[in-house]
Amino acid sequence: MTQIIRSLDEIAPNYDVLFCDLWGCLHNGVAAFPAAVAALQDFRAQGGRVVLLTNAPRPQQYVAAQLDRMGVPRDAWDAIVSSGDAAQDAMFAGAVGRRVWAIAQPKDEGFFTDIPEEWRDAPPITRVPLDEAEGIVCCGLFDDLTEVPEDYRGRLMLARERGLTLLCANPDVVVDMGEKRLYCAGALAELYEDLGGTSLYFGKPHPPIYDLARRRLGLDDNARILAIGDGIATDIAGAAGEGLDALFITGGLAFDQFGPDVENPDPARLAEWLALRAQDPAYSIGRLR
Repeated sequence: MTQIIRSLDEIAPNYDVLFCDLWGCLHNGVAAFPAAVAALQDFRAQGGRVVLLTNAPRPQQYVAAQLDRMGVPRDAWDAIVSSGDAAQDAMFAGAVGRRVWAIAQPKDEGFFTDIPEEWRDAPPITRVPLDEAEGIVCCGLFDDLTEVPEDYRGRLMLARERGLTLLCANPDVVVDMGEKRLYCAGALAELYEDLGGTSLYFGKPHPPIYDLARRRLGLDDNARILAIGDGIATDIAGAAGEGLDALFITGGLAFDQFGPDVENPDPARLAEWLALRAQDPAYSIGRLR
């Protein structure tokens, strides 16, 4: 059964590295959480290392710039590894062809144009209309403030009939932007699979992003890693798949499931909720602190 803790420092000495989620753990899409920032700073001050492991569908340099705008200090982390990094690598390798229908917003432009050094000599990726595409690259909905996945059913049915494969740059299904819940690329990828199409995933809970994080930090098999996140199907399931201990942030996506006090989840409600999802993270906490 998961152990509810009050602060990260209760268990920090047991770990060398944190794989920490961003949205719902370190910020809410609008502002950083000061207590979470302080917890990561303290962990690093004690000699630990922090990888911000995020399903953001953009390369890590754009994630870093967003954190800078939110006022997250650079001494809170050592490296950023994004779903966008892993998915971009697959795209330039030709995983869904070189002529793609891109479901993306202007903020995702760097995913297509900021070409990693190792792919500079590769044939270009060209964005084309759906009826000319060899595959699909999905970074998110065109307008996640107003659209829902059902708005894409017709176009995705057409794509399925053409046998196109969808590369999903963000396996998250939903995320909270302040008080508003938004659909992510994972919701479209799931719908496409429900329609009989094929989707490829590169963020949490799938192995490529964890492999990339280990390589970025030069970790060996002896590193003691704690995964932190609020996504039960991404952060927590991914940690379980990698054989990592996990710290579940109950005050994130599922904040309304564990009683009226977000900072102090009710143990009985939490145990029942986790059992229904067949997950058993080593630790849980209301909010990262």
